[in-house]
Amino acid sequence: MKSLLFIIALFVIASFLFHSHAQKPAWQPNIPKTWIDAEMAELEVPLADPLGSPKHVSAEYYYRIPERKIYKSYPVYAPGKEPPGYLEMLKQQEPEIVFDTAKLKTEADWIKAGELVFEAPGPLEEVKATTFARDPAWYAKTSTPLTKEGINPFFRYFVTLKGKVEIGRLQCTQCHIRVMADGTVIKGAQGNYPQGRAVALTRTQNSNRYKERELATYGIPWLKPDPLKVDQMTVEEYVGRQAAIPPGVIARQGTSTLYPAQIPDLIGVQERKYLDHTGLQRHRSSVDLMRYAILNQGMDVLANYGGFVPAAPDFQTLPAPSGELRPSEEQLYALALYLYSLKPPPNPNKFDALAKRGQQVFQSEGCAGCHTPPFYTNNKLTPVDGFTVPAEHKKKYDILPMSVGTDPNLALKTRRGTGYYKVPSLRGVWYRGPFEHSGSIATLEDWFDPKRLQEDYVPTGFVGYGIKTRAVKGHEFGLQLSVEDKRALIAFLKTL
Repeated sequence: MKSLLFIIALFVIASFLFHSHAQKPAWQPNIPKTWIDAEMAELEVPLADPLGSPKHVSAEYYYRIPERKIYKSYPVYAPGKEPPGYLEMLKQQEPEIVFDTAKLKTEADWIKAGELVFEAPGPLEEVKATTFARDPAWYAKTSTPLTKEGINPFFRYFVTLKGKVEIGRLQCTQCHIRVMADGTVIKGAQGNYPQGRAVALTRTQNSNRYKERELATYGIPWLKPDPLKVDQMTVEEYVGRQAAIPPGVIARQGTSTLYPAQIPDLIGVQERKYLDHTGLQRHRSSVDLMRYAILNQGMDVLANYGGFVPAAPDFQTLPAPSGELRPSEEQLYALALYLYSLKPPPNPNKFDALAKRGQQVFQSEGCAGCHTPPFYTNNKLTPVDGFTVPAEHKKKYDILPMSVGTDPNLALKTRRGTGYYKVPSLRGVWYRGPFEHSGSIATLEDWFDPKRLQEDYVPTGFVGYGIKTRAVKGHEFGLQLSVEDKRALIAFLKTL
């Protein structure tokens, strides 16, 4: 009798578990509306000079922009590494649209589709014998790193029409792929494509209307005198400013060739409350990341900055929306899921006795006050020297009421300048670099060198066009540690 009761009890439990599992609802995407006028107006932290704070295009304008299609892409091989007949084989391929929501059934499907969005291009150009990615001289001049297979992972080939192969530009992969010394690739990391050198080569070949291009990309006409000094800029300087920017740093739209930005690591982005070094945009949920993605794929240059519209031919009149392209809501949602799913690569640095001692130094020096575990940032904004925090900001934003004395130019003299820098996360510093908001320092060892505070210092990362020496000021914490304590602290930081 007891055996029978036991068997019945097992049957009841199994039946309950089966039905509980069977009744569990399938995962469903929850796709938010990206562009809502009232929410876009509150999305960003005002600029340091609020006169230039952008007013983004209306939802009515935005949703009249056609949605882009995402086609199947193919690897780009460096010269001498391409399989025989590869380009001819690509010309025989039928165009294939690969982002199709009807085929996305699970969360994993959506994440995988997000990777396709990550690789999707902006403008396309037909591949010819003279195309940069097929030119040995281009690789020699830019020193573009390659994978073990000889692939240039920063670009992809696309077939949108049979018989025609195109290469994409301005895709996420140009900034957020890092090729390690052994040829392995980290997607989402601070990239090391030599953007500055590549742009300099392009602009050397096509330098007409260079002043207009500089204004469209970086212009801040509400600031007087003009920090860019565009009126005084020669073609040589125009090209030289870009050539001086090292891999891992970029003069993206809204920054400056004089004050570029370190490319951020997107691994762990879901843990950060503010995006951009200057904390320009708040990040409260995935829809904010979707908005950040679309703004940084070109929608920000359609905004009105105190009467200045960067993308307008006359810098005032918006172009017709029919001439633009935008990702769909579904594409942006998939991209956000993909970015949230990214994990750091296996860390080769072990938490040994030296790292444990470094952790003790980290704690005793009070580093955790700003770089708070487990994210190793307190997710706050710190004002730069020369900026007075408005009273309303103290109630609305997460502000650390102190400056660490770093160079304020990116935060004060660019279209992304809020008067703040965000406290960066220290996670993943072992595979990142160069460091500091403008990438002035190549290694952690250089960062803790007190010589960097001196005017005769030669920065090991970004130096600047026509500059031989300059101080890398600010964040003096840790500079006075003993050699042994610095070594231990760095060992600990490399385990994060």
